[in-house]
Amino acid sequence: MPAIGVLTLELEFTEAHSLKDKRHWVRGLKDRLRAGFNLSVAEVDDYNLWNRSTVAAVTISGSRENAAKVLSAAEDAAAQFLGPALLSATIDWLD
Repeated sequence: MPAIGVLTLELEFTEAHSLKDKRHWVRGLKDRLRAGFNLSVAEVDDYNLWNRSTVAAVTISGSRENAAKVLSAAEDAAAQFLGPALLSATIDWLD
């Protein structure tokens, strides 16, 4: 049965001084996740805050196990790219 998984990333940019600074990091993260893991990625909350963001990445796979591997690898890549700016990451499943 197909599985749809959603990786939600809560971000805080303590070094950002403007929306332009934040967008630089968010765009870089979205591009990496799209290119490296073939995920659909969007900023889903905190659009107008210059120091916070919520980004969601979605995958659809033939099995939950495969989707979990992809999302876990994407989470690791995001943590590596963002460092301490990544506050939390959660994976949810849509049935």
